[in-house]
Amino acid sequence: MNISGKAAVVVGGASGMAKATAEMLVREGAQVSILDLPTSKGAAVAESLQGSFFPCDVTDFEGTETALASACDELGALHLVCNTAGGGIGMRTLSKKGPHPLDDFRRVIDLNLVSTFNIARLAAARMSQNDPDENDERGVIVNTASIAAFEGQIGQVAYTAAKAGIAGMSLTMARDLGSLGIRVMAIAPSLFSTGLTAGIPEEMATPLTKDAAFPKRMGHPEEYARLAQAIYETPMLNGGTIRLDGGQRFAPK
Repeated sequence: MNISGKAAVVVGGASGMAKATAEMLVREGAQVSILDLPTSKGAAVAESLQGSFFPCDVTDFEGTETALASACDELGALHLVCNTAGGGIGMRTLSKKGPHPLDDFRRVIDLNLVSTFNIARLAAARMSQNDPDENDERGVIVNTASIAAFEGQIGQVAYTAAKAGIAGMSLTMARDLGSLGIRVMAIAPSLFSTGLTAGIPEEMATPLTKDAAFPKRMGHPEEYARLAQAIYETPMLNGGTIRLDGGQRFAPK
């Protein structure tokens, strides 16, 4: 899909990989709305991109529906979505304190997997209203998994389950939406220099990425954005999950 002239919503766009993607989309000629937490820098980022900001907690599913609807109404359409919202906790299946609390497990599943599905289903409904382009496309959805989906580390059981769900539903969702000309892909990053990890000194970051093939460093947000651009612009990229990890495979811990 040609990015120029399209309407895009970036969830988590106030920082990190999503912010870099929002910047890329604007450079390529799209109009962008950002959804992020009310406490984020989303309003300032949106202003710098001549876009709009809608405060949103993705675990508030009804509130997310309202925010996304408002963003789409202001844009006048929806063609492209990028969703990086999520997070995890460190907790083993069984520890000295006892079994992993179910409420904590559910919270991580809601924050990552359920919220991703919620945004995707609502975005697809909007995209289905578009006229198809020259490739018969109506929209592209990019979700964010993690390489933890494939080799989660000790204490990541909830996060692993959630991210594996995001990766796992990509093909099924793409098949569900294929007749409408809507594509779905997931990106599975390794450790990226975003948020808390952005301030890690090099001497501390090196051990975290020593198992990568090359480059042996944390990823840069712009590298995620470049892959997102390739997905948006390449019709044959559909239903899959692309690892963005420099060949890294997580060790058990």
